[in-house]
Amino acid sequence: MCSMTSLHSWLSPLIRGGKFNQVWSLFTCKPRGLIYLTDTRRFTIVKDPSSSTVEFNSRNKKYRSLERSFKRRLRAIYQRFSGGPDNTTIQGLNHVYFMEGDGIYRMDTRQGDPEPEKVLCLDSVGKGDWSLQRLRLSPSEHALAATVKTPHREEARCVLVKLGDREPTLDPPQPLLTIDKVFSIEWATDDILFYSSQQKLQCHHVFRLDLTATGTRSTLVYQEQQPDVFVEVSLSRDRRLVLVNCSSKRSSEVWVIDSAKPLMEPTLVQARLPELLYHVEHSHGQLYILANTGPGQEYQVLRAPLSSPSIKHWVPVCSPGPGTAVKDMEVLQDHCVLATKDPLGLLALQVVPLSQPATTSTLQLPPWACAIETKRAGLTDSGWLEFLLSSPVHPPVLYRYSPREYRLLLQEDTEEHRTPQEYQTTRLEAPSQDGTMVPLTLFHRPMLEKLRGAPLLVHVYGAYGMDLNMDFSPDRRLLLEDGWALAYCHVRGGGERGLGWHRQGRMEGKPRGVEDLAACIQRLYDLGVSRPSLTALTARSAGAVLVGALCNLHPHLIRAVTLQAPFLDVLGTMQEPSLPLTLEERGEWGDPLSDSCQRDTIASYCPCHNITPQHYPSMLLTAYIEDNRVPVAGVHKYEERLQEAIHSHLNGHPVSESEPTPSVILDLQPGADHFGPGDFELSLTESARQLAFLHTELGLNQQKTKNRRK
Repeated sequence: MCSMTSLHSWLSPLIRGGKFNQVWSLFTCKPRGLIYLTDTRRFTIVKDPSSSTVEFNSRNKKYRSLERSFKRRLRAIYQRFSGGPDNTTIQGLNHVYFMEGDGIYRMDTRQGDPEPEKVLCLDSVGKGDWSLQRLRLSPSEHALAATVKTPHREEARCVLVKLGDREPTLDPPQPLLTIDKVFSIEWATDDILFYSSQQKLQCHHVFRLDLTATGTRSTLVYQEQQPDVFVEVSLSRDRRLVLVNCSSKRSSEVWVIDSAKPLMEPTLVQARLPELLYHVEHSHGQLYILANTGPGQEYQVLRAPLSSPSIKHWVPVCSPGPGTAVKDMEVLQDHCVLATKDPLGLLALQVVPLSQPATTSTLQLPPWACAIETKRAGLTDSGWLEFLLSSPVHPPVLYRYSPREYRLLLQEDTEEHRTPQEYQTTRLEAPSQDGTMVPLTLFHRPMLEKLRGAPLLVHVYGAYGMDLNMDFSPDRRLLLEDGWALAYCHVRGGGERGLGWHRQGRMEGKPRGVEDLAACIQRLYDLGVSRPSLTALTARSAGAVLVGALCNLHPHLIRAVTLQAPFLDVLGTMQEPSLPLTLEERGEWGDPLSDSCQRDTIASYCPCHNITPQHYPSMLLTAYIEDNRVPVAGVHKYEERLQEAIHSHLNGHPVSESEPTPSVILDLQPGADHFGPGDFELSLTESARQLAFLHTELGLNQQKTKNRRK
């Protein structure tokens, strides 16, 4: 299955970014505390060794009551939307499997009213607060493999469980085997499992695990020699091939293993070539290849015999039209289905009959949909494609599509999960500095012309060719219900308009993303949406580069900023090859050590190295002490320089209502949770703190008080 997730799954351990994961599923902080300057006063961040949070001694009164209020409201809205569809169920031959907080359960589909049976208890995995990551069933449903991990750790543990017909009332079976430091897993047969091992943020090895009558044996089947290549295993949708995907930022190659002959050596599809990216699926002895060999080096679908898979045998099957970005490819028996985006971000399915590819048809998806997530096929392929559609303010809705019947079914929808019609999705474009039109998505309740007094939260990412996260967020739905407008800026460096959109915004093109962001914000103001004193900007990880650069260049465009796990010292990090991701990420940021032009480009926009004494927006920086992707030392350096610049500016400029004293707060959290806390309570607290900060710094709580007095 070459899903939208798998197109970028090899990137996820490498990139400074990713989704904020809520659970439905080099530096040490000394105990004495750290001293920071804000509002021309000094205060101490004291970490209680017995606590998992950081306490702001001199600022907590300003935010504490509002934070408690938001936490109650967030808990309520998460509960309100907790019953919606998701991708946590897997269809076996005779059972349906689902994940709950304390383990994995299944129900027998052959029974009329089945009792849930627990097949894996997380307490049996070992000491720790385990959470589930991946679940895979063997072809005949004889065994189960799952990866689990604890908070604050990168590497996962693989757990194997033998299945069989059992009484649901019995205790769950004990794990047959556990393997540490595992990233990806796939079954070839009931007795053979392939897995890739992970060391810190790198995956270079694939092993075959043989389950025999006399025990287990692991054999190395692939070893990657290039340090900037990440390796994972996946499975074709028809389960005929185990795929070994080896990808770097600029090239990829795939090796295939016949599931019916798992002891054979892997076969190379096509050796990596500079700038060649490709992904593989299989049907009826043919490989279907999604490769960037189309016009403008964009993705197209090609076909090659499994027996002769190299590039000289690749034959074009389908090339999406100009301006269409491919986001997903699924091969269902005799059809290829592509999920695509048009220049404004509207989603569609392009359906290609494999026997008659010239008769390609397009099915437009609902205009409110901003994100699509395909469901993994069960042990038997029904020929239907199941997928979830959502937006930041619209909860997931499950659809089923039959390419043979050209029929789309709304599988699951409930009245309480529908988005009211007065919630509007407006798709816009903003002219950037060089004339490029940048797409922009706006969510709002009042009509566009009535948004001048509405608070505005702007989102951006713009890196690694990744689309800005547009999945459903109860936090954002809460803001929309409170009257906020929500803007999502699809700047260059991301993947919203295809691979070329990413190329324009990487390396020497990185400043274009900053220009695009400024253009989007200004376009909103020109349309009468909000104003600078009511506007906040939010980003996480690599998205912080664009936000930090914007604050240096155009600080008066916004009033407040929240950044999570922020990457702010690009120049310092990319000049330190001993850090985990520096070598791998030269394809995104450049190599300042060997190329002076690339060094000058990084130095021109690096947030940490362009801070000057001037008025800055208020900032809440949330960082994690053991984050391997974004060293916390760089966040400290940025925060200290920013405090000094603000203090220097305030010494020469009196505070006024138009330029209030900015608050700069470093929320330093323990652990390595680059993607946010895995624990629901901790993530709820973090979200509530950010909302309390935004409301306070934009003066929204004071405005409500004034309105009540009137």
